[in-house]
Amino acid sequence: MPPSRRNDVRVRTVGVEEELLVVDPAGTPVPLGPEALEVASRRGEGETPEEHELGGDAEGSTGHLVPELKRQQLELGTAVCSELGQVDRQLRSWRGRADAAARAVGARVAALASSPVAVAPEPTPGRRYGRMEETFGLLARDQLTCGCHVHVSVADDEEGVAVLDRIRVWLPVLTALSANSPFWLGADSGYASYRSQEWSRWPSAGAAEPFGDAAGYHRLVEDLVATGTIVDAGQVYFDARLSRSWPTVEVRVADVALRVADAVTLAGLVRALVDTAAEEWRAGTAVPAVRAEVLRVAAWRAGRSGTSGDLVHPRTGRPAPAADVVGALLAHLGPALEATGDRQRVADGVAAVLDRGTGAELQRRVHRRTGDLAAVVRAAADLTLA
Repeated sequence: MPPSRRNDVRVRTVGVEEELLVVDPAGTPVPLGPEALEVASRRGEGETPEEHELGGDAEGSTGHLVPELKRQQLELGTAVCSELGQVDRQLRSWRGRADAAARAVGARVAALASSPVAVAPEPTPGRRYGRMEETFGLLARDQLTCGCHVHVSVADDEEGVAVLDRIRVWLPVLTALSANSPFWLGADSGYASYRSQEWSRWPSAGAAEPFGDAAGYHRLVEDLVATGTIVDAGQVYFDARLSRSWPTVEVRVADVALRVADAVTLAGLVRALVDTAAEEWRAGTAVPAVRAEVLRVAAWRAGRSGTSGDLVHPRTGRPAPAADVVGALLAHLGPALEATGDRQRVADGVAAVLDRGTGAELQRRVHRRTGDLAAVVRAAADLTLA
């Protein structure tokens, strides 16, 4: 392995990327993301679309603000963190910087995984984004979704692929816990996470079969790119994948969280999943024999009801109350959470979600009270920085 792909994982580090909507004070997404990034770039906090297209260096260990597919979005990334308190502080800091940049051009940011109000998404300028629009047509033109991606360090690609093969059965539970996109462009979708349904339309998205080893993983990525269908390897949208740039596993199934605390809980769960899977690999524990077709159904179920209905239990493949499935996840991760000192914090965070509901449930409560989808956006903008 090249040196950049090796890592010391005595304490696994964590980084979080969040995509945010840029909205006006009235509660409508506005195409001011590039203008906000101009402000951030002058402050040394991010990249303009032009700088990003040229391969800027904002991404890395120190945090960043960068463009996303649509002008109504921007993306933040934390610095590399070794404990969850750092993740919390980093997310609050970078959400604040993103909001300050947006306010400088007359807007705000809102941690919403889809737009509650109807809006025409506008593409961010750039050659790569242009190729995506040209290649995928309406699929790319409609895509205005915001996810949360959690990176966790691994020793090398062999350990990373062993982790990917073992965490895949638990990823739908993370979708359910993070659900924050019930409305889609002016209508109630009927889903808790409609972002996950929209995202599944990309041809390379979703659950994959076990890769077996690093060579098998890289061979599959090469084969997908060789089809000439996806734009590049960055468009390999597996539910979890190896980072192209860093020695990390990247878990991509979550909606962006309204509350920083929920994003921190997600980061703790993902790190514990990686730790647990790596220990299983070293102990010779077999990869769970669950087909990708079953996992896609489990992911659909998680996106449909979030934590308010049954989920597909990863151990039985049968429906079970969400609280029971989440409890099984915490039991599975118990030793890893104990080893990092995160057990109580993560358990409390999960309990809070189950008690008060996901972001999707909060959005619907605001809408029932006000009858106004713009009020949902305004409430989300307030909670983004709370």
